[in-house]
Amino acid sequence: MTNDQRARSFGQAADLYDAARPAYPAEAVRWLAGDAPADVADLGAGTGLLTRGLTALGHRVTAVEPDAQMLAKLTASTPGLAAALEGAAERLPLPDASVDVVTAGQSFHWFDRPTALPEIRRVLRPGGVLAPIWNLRDESVDWVERLTEVIGSSKGEITALGAAEPGYFGPEFGEPEVRVFRHEKPLDRAALVRLVQSRSYYLTASDERKRDLVAAVQDLADTHPDLAGRETFAMPYATYAFRVKPA
Repeated sequence: MTNDQRARSFGQAADLYDAARPAYPAEAVRWLAGDAPADVADLGAGTGLLTRGLTALGHRVTAVEPDAQMLAKLTASTPGLAAALEGAAERLPLPDASVDVVTAGQSFHWFDRPTALPEIRRVLRPGGVLAPIWNLRDESVDWVERLTEVIGSSKGEITALGAAEPGYFGPEFGEPEVRVFRHEKPLDRAALVRLVQSRSYYLTASDERKRDLVAAVQDLADTHPDLAGRETFAMPYATYAFRVKPA
């Protein structure tokens, strides 16, 4: 299974993805893009979970997404867009020096960095900023740590921590500012299963592996002392946000 195949596995589950995945804390989105209305390109925009947070703050947002099914969901559920374009970070359908901020919500890890970073720098205006962001499960909570033992860590979860390492965005960009924001998403047993089913490792798995994953997650929900017998509970998240300026 190639990186591109995994990246493009989400379109088949666009409705599920939009419902199951968490949005981003407003304070994190504000820190990424600033308070003053700006021209923002949201790359790998998916179904618009970050895009809608940006438009709610008054930014002029152009969503760029390579998957037509995800883009259709985004445009149907995201009013007030400046534009919605089918395209990839490695070949952006945007003019030179046309945006103030480039965001990437839960998507930067799918980009081919040596190709995408020069493209991102090309479309940024002087003084502009690259601002990727990831929601990570807070594994300091015991049942969340047990969940990771069951389902494993995704590429995005690994990348979000690696992006703080020196040179990650070089040579096109300098070292990032990093902030971590905390929030929660209410879930029930079925919603926890749907969250797992929205991940690329589930969407690209064999039918047998999918059944095993669902059974293991259901067993965790039924037996872990923090979850057993509860109708609802909260998934805790640590949101890693980055602001990176051209070198």
